[in-house]
Amino acid sequence: MALGQRLEIRQGQSLVMTPQLQQAIKLLQLSNIELAEYCEAELEKNPLLERDESAPREAERETVERENPSEKADESLAREDFSKLAEMDNSAQENLYDPDPAEAVASSQPLTDWTTLRSGGRFEGDEDLLESTLAAGGTLKDHLEAQVAIAALLPDDRLICMALIDVVDEAGYLRADLGEVAQRLGTEIEDVEAVLGVLQGFDPVGVGARDLAECLSLQLKARDRLDPAMAALLTRLDLLARRDMSALSALCGVDAEDIADMVAEIRDLNPKPGLAFGTEQVVPVIPDVFVRVGPDGAWLIELNSETLPRLLVNSRYYAKVSGSARDKDSKTYLTDCLNNANWLVKSLDQRARTILKVASEIVRQQDGFLTYGVRHLRPLNLRAIADAIQMHESTVSRVTSNKYIATPRGLFELKYFFTASIQAVNGMESHSAEAVRDRIREMIENEEGRDILSDDRIVSLLTADGVNIARRTVAKYREAMRIPSSVERRRLKAGA
Repeated sequence: MALGQRLEIRQGQSLVMTPQLQQAIKLLQLSNIELAEYCEAELEKNPLLERDESAPREAERETVERENPSEKADESLAREDFSKLAEMDNSAQENLYDPDPAEAVASSQPLTDWTTLRSGGRFEGDEDLLESTLAAGGTLKDHLEAQVAIAALLPDDRLICMALIDVVDEAGYLRADLGEVAQRLGTEIEDVEAVLGVLQGFDPVGVGARDLAECLSLQLKARDRLDPAMAALLTRLDLLARRDMSALSALCGVDAEDIADMVAEIRDLNPKPGLAFGTEQVVPVIPDVFVRVGPDGAWLIELNSETLPRLLVNSRYYAKVSGSARDKDSKTYLTDCLNNANWLVKSLDQRARTILKVASEIVRQQDGFLTYGVRHLRPLNLRAIADAIQMHESTVSRVTSNKYIATPRGLFELKYFFTASIQAVNGMESHSAEAVRDRIREMIENEEGRDILSDDRIVSLLTADGVNIARRTVAKYREAMRIPSSVERRRLKAGA
């Protein structure tokens, strides 16, 4: 068969994600802190964007009721979905997100930002927030560096000590391999070990330990209580955790009374000495959505205006500078800035509407949890929410990532309300995995005396309540909640 070259024209369809669409999808999954940082970066590089400093008017606050959340939403956006925007042709995307620059110039009013449409204030009595009580204090690193300054160390050893302090965590443990530290500093591992010994002599006692046994041994050595029997006990802390006193007695070569005294000494030690010092301030979680009970008993859902960036497009400034632009590059730059600014504001608006829509549907689906508690949490997955609000599952997944909702029952991540389904006995309504975990926790907490519930006994009790669950599932949930086995719990109560 002869080979040759020829030209062909083919028509086909393909899914193309424009940079603007990629930006909109990225904004949808950002947390409120990441979104604020992103908008700050856009404000710095886009001269047509500006921050709206005016406070939202109380009369323009809009809330959504639980019964009919779709009626309160904008009907024109009821079926818009980020996951389906790529299927639109280029002209439709330009009309929706990139308006004609001439139209933007003709408008005497800047684009309205989302916070003038939706705003969520604080609940009554929230004036004393956690951040107002935070105070800066000296950290463990500062405390150790101050001791380095007065320690009699050679310049090279001081450099090694500072490097070791950098890898000490908040609890006071050394979280690095000494070989890697020596290789990074270009020195011998023996020198690093020698300096580590100096660091472990700093205050607080036990700092610089590489594991719990070494931390406890440093504290016992400072008290002159690290005898051979105690050293042997520290090598098998797993036996101590299981309260296997007979095995510890045989290991240490002492009787049960001495083991009890040694255990009492260990209890008096501090397993995390570094936590006595101040740490970096923890930024409290700020909810994206508020849920509260309305006057008529319905659930009211509103966005938190404090987490919504307030950006406006300065079309007047664009009209002013575009009129004085002479060269083609300047005009192109200004047009790109205007289009990017318009798209960003519309993407933020769409993001807020989508979050509100998803949160409203979650509240509707989990009404029993908000009213009665975790026992009434229903099994829920992404598809159920996506089908209800006519969006794609990937969109719902992005919306619920790193988003938090404040309810009368506490602050929860939106993903908390999506739980697996556990079948019920005799074809009854399924139970959510979170509700079953709560039942297991309550059963174990209410154990009386020596009546310790085994996993098989828990399965029997749950089956009697209509929950069809396997023993391995009970064990998995118990271990996830860090609850010891029945054997370990019996030892704990015997030694209490």
